[in-house]
Amino acid sequence: MRRFRLAVVTASVAAGVVAVGPQLEAQAGLRARVHVSGLTAPVGFVQDPTNPDVQFVIEQAGRIRVVQNGVLEPTDFLDLRGAISAGGERGLLGLAFAPDYETSGRFYVDFTNPAGDTVVARFVRGTSTPPVANAGSRFDLRWPSGLRYIPQPYSNHNAGNLAFGPDGYLYIGLGDGGSGNDPENRAQNPAELLGKMLRIDVGVTDSDPNGYAVPPTNPFVHGGPAGVLPEIWSFGLRNPWRYSFDPPALGGTGALVIADVGQGQWEEVDYEPAGRGGRNYGWRVREGAHNNIASPGAAYQPLVDPIHEYGRSVGQSVTGGFVYRGTGLPATYRGRYFFADYVQGRVWSLTLTVDPSTREAIVSAVAEHTTELGSGAVLGNISSFGVDSHGELYVVNHTGGSVVQIMSTASRPSPPTNLRIIR
Repeated sequence: MRRFRLAVVTASVAAGVVAVGPQLEAQAGLRARVHVSGLTAPVGFVQDPTNPDVQFVIEQAGRIRVVQNGVLEPTDFLDLRGAISAGGERGLLGLAFAPDYETSGRFYVDFTNPAGDTVVARFVRGTSTPPVANAGSRFDLRWPSGLRYIPQPYSNHNAGNLAFGPDGYLYIGLGDGGSGNDPENRAQNPAELLGKMLRIDVGVTDSDPNGYAVPPTNPFVHGGPAGVLPEIWSFGLRNPWRYSFDPPALGGTGALVIADVGQGQWEEVDYEPAGRGGRNYGWRVREGAHNNIASPGAAYQPLVDPIHEYGRSVGQSVTGGFVYRGTGLPATYRGRYFFADYVQGRVWSLTLTVDPSTREAIVSAVAEHTTELGSGAVLGNISSFGVDSHGELYVVNHTGGSVVQIMSTASRPSPPTNLRIIR
């Protein structure tokens, strides 16, 4: 994500970005309801997989806060403020619970250490109620370099999202290392983890020195560009600030949808059918679907274009969201992908039409929801989305310190009837 900005900039709207598909006409509108407030620079909202009434909010400065039944608990789940660097694009940036969290208690966080380098660390849940992590259980994953961190040459493009896929593996999105136009061409360098999506198997014993194994089905385990690191799942990302999977458990396809922040012209959304690793999304050769820097060229071909992009007149820093699979919104929203722009504080959704033979998706009926959700006063600068245990959507307001739920206007409580005055 580009450096966090405090101002919401007014921009004109490109006609192709705000077209509302006919399937949304005559439907109940959307509204926003504040779920929790009183937060400081939140950048993530993650559901507790063991308790539907509990969610966790990631604060950029280093705290993971507990929200139970919409109430912010006074005790942190984890406090890493003394172990990280925060500010700009640095900080505590990602949280993911292991698929076996209920029994193992394992979870993973992504943060920048005091030197500004990326750490992916494993922790274990404690036994108290409300839940509190065992801070002493910290184990930093060890990478092919032998280091327990991934060096970051510049202060920006740290990405930081973590997500377990339907396959049970941990996906780690890494930015290109920062500066502008990826000056060392890291996103296309097979020997660099930066500018890539990684996929690793963290289901190893506590005694494993690295904390993970490389899945044998990773695309570059048995071939690929010379010197390629087998942890790499895909190439050519600039700053994949937020990405998510379309959950099969709720009727989704299992696809990975990535929002990759652009350089100066185009913000993009990439779509990857389930299990379709080995792709090259093109950065820095391409920005979006457009030529950028031709030399020294791509690590390999073909380059995969985004399924959706928008230009600088629309927004300047895309925030990835989720394919909606809940039941609280009208049925026509099911299967639509929601996303936002951090700088502009705008929210859209789009239809994903999946070809049953290729499993690729095409986009149609892009609709904007910013005004009906309350615009800047409610949404602020949107740093993330989240979903609860029922698949309902939440928006994280970074500057306003709140998390709001996206709801249908049809779900408003009915006004009371047959009122009478009692004297």
